[in-house]
Amino acid sequence: MAQLDPTSLKLFIRVVEEGTIAAAAEREHIVAAAISKRVSELEASLGVPLLRRTNKGVEPTAAGDALLALARRALHELDDIGVQMARYATGASGLVRVVANVSSIVQFLPAEIKSFLSAHPHIQVRLEEKVSPLVTKAVAENSADVGIFTVVPHGYPLETFPYHVDRLVVITPRDHPLGTPSEISFAQTLAYDYVGLHSDSAINLQLSRAANEQGRAVNLRIQVTSYDALCLMVAAGLGIGILPHAVAAQHATRLDLHTVALSDAWAQRELRICVRSFDALPAAGKLLVTHLSRRADANP
Repeated sequence: MAQLDPTSLKLFIRVVEEGTIAAAAEREHIVAAAISKRVSELEASLGVPLLRRTNKGVEPTAAGDALLALARRALHELDDIGVQMARYATGASGLVRVVANVSSIVQFLPAEIKSFLSAHPHIQVRLEEKVSPLVTKAVAENSADVGIFTVVPHGYPLETFPYHVDRLVVITPRDHPLGTPSEISFAQTLAYDYVGLHSDSAINLQLSRAANEQGRAVNLRIQVTSYDALCLMVAAGLGIGILPHAVAAQHATRLDLHTVALSDAWAQRELRICVRSFDALPAAGKLLVTHLSRRADANP
């Protein structure tokens, strides 16, 4: 069997995570044919099919699932070798792999990671954005040390710690019928077109549940993948949107948007930190969790 190389393992992991070779290629900024060749070479080297092609993309075979776990562990150990050796050359004292949802990244993490790194300049933080269900999955599967997510049922045996609370609001163009009141219920918004986030986002899932409870549906005129794009589409008059208050405030003046509070109890959302085991975290990970959980005292 030929020697396995880390790049091929990394690309295989990305293909499984993204679900298609094309999406993995876009994420890694290389051509799809190069990834396909790497995966084919892996399969030839190991003598077993790793991916099953479907009309929706690709999914791992049983052997592929086994390799996925092994590859993640191997790459993490390789990262640890680099970090440990770098201590002798640069004084680096730890690496913390963090996955977080977009709400925490946009609203809270930039300033909080900055203050953490200022206090611990020799610790490295690797941050990746994922939707909340994938945040808990990544931590449970050891592809991340620390996760930050909007509280949703997940079923994993994780330890969690308080973080922040955010509040969802409605944004509308200034001349929209809903732009006048200071507070409305979600039910009052269902008569209007929506600009929504992608289907797996915590906000989109919450809106779908809330609409189902009303026996109605959210009329999604268009879906986007970021808060910035959502605000731009709302400003263009394509519908209303729902997003965290702090994010809406960042865009409201620039795009001439109106912000309306939601009266529903579920509009106040809890963000939490999760780990597999605090006691088992490396020292750098413990320091980061402690630092972030202390920020919970400053909840809005």
